[in-house]
Amino acid sequence: MQFAHSEEQQLIRESARTLLSERAGSAQLRATLDQPGGYDRQLWSTMGELGWTGLAIPQAYGGAGLGWVELCILQEEQGRCLVASPFFATCALAAPLIAACGDEAQRASLLRQIASGGMRVGCALIGSDGRPPCDGVAVVLEGRGADFSVTGVSDFVIHGDSADLLLVLARTPGSQGTDGISVAVIPAGAPGVKVHPHVMLDLTRPMSRVEFAGVVVGRDQLLGEPGMAGRAVEEALGLARIALASEALGGAERLLEMTTAYAKERVQFGRPIGTFQAIKHRLADMMIAVEAARSAAWYAASVADERHEELAEAAAIAKSYCCDAFFDCAANAIQLHGGIGFTWEHDVHFYFKRARATATLLGSPGWQRERLVRHFAAGAASTPVF
Repeated sequence: MQFAHSEEQQLIRESARTLLSERAGSAQLRATLDQPGGYDRQLWSTMGELGWTGLAIPQAYGGAGLGWVELCILQEEQGRCLVASPFFATCALAAPLIAACGDEAQRASLLRQIASGGMRVGCALIGSDGRPPCDGVAVVLEGRGADFSVTGVSDFVIHGDSADLLLVLARTPGSQGTDGISVAVIPAGAPGVKVHPHVMLDLTRPMSRVEFAGVVVGRDQLLGEPGMAGRAVEEALGLARIALASEALGGAERLLEMTTAYAKERVQFGRPIGTFQAIKHRLADMMIAVEAARSAAWYAASVADERHEELAEAAAIAKSYCCDAFFDCAANAIQLHGGIGFTWEHDVHFYFKRARATATLLGSPGWQRERLVRHFAAGAASTPVF
């Protein structure tokens, strides 16, 4: 396993950082929050034109044919700027679900549309209780003659109010865990679908509650075999967790840079606060957390491409550690910026809110560690739990 980025991968990072520094700075972020859907449509269009949306999609489906390492580089750079974009929901969450669960015809149709940047996808994964998938799937799928009926509520759907298409996790009545899980493909404007946008703590990642009132779907609207998608969904969610961990790494890294720069400029008692030993210790703790998070995220991304049998374990480690590091760095940044860190005018609070929201998305750090404990316990008993 090559645990370092190649020259081509470094070029992807440099080009992404250059673009986002010009198109996704603080002023653009604040302006984006007031736009319909809460994202910059021109920037999203540019991502499609540059091939970002198809970076990790095979060439057979119109993508660039690169891997999860390259996609995670884009996630990391977007995390540095808190880019408000459907990129994660569409390219890092929906695309793996389609690739893992769909048949050849479904992959050819849906992935090609994602790769071109012409389609935004919202993923309806869990119910209002917030439990992570697959345990938290609350929508029910029942047979209705040759068709199926989708009923229930799915909450916290990322960019659900601006999605063209919804991927809906639904279960057969009475099923639990990964058993009886299906993935339904439903147009956002289909009869019986109602989208209710939330006012979120993290304004940079809008979410919605989506209600399904007996929505009729045909057999061709189910990815793969009905009720048999559970294991494939878990695999796709592992990839999404690694992408989310990379985004958290980018946010933590940027917080360290911002706080270090402020500590050099802010003068108290006639000297920069960065010269005080207590401040140095806090900054050193942030740096250690960022470097450890980098190792976890980069390793997990490499596992996604090269050691798929370790995916569940690497994803849980990366998601738990990177999210903890992001939140700790955000909390330290708020404290070290003093009074200004709490104000709307400063950007630190955006990072703090994103860190808090990211920690719970697709399973909290504590939930991930519990899965690891079960994984290792089951390994001793030779019984897989993922």
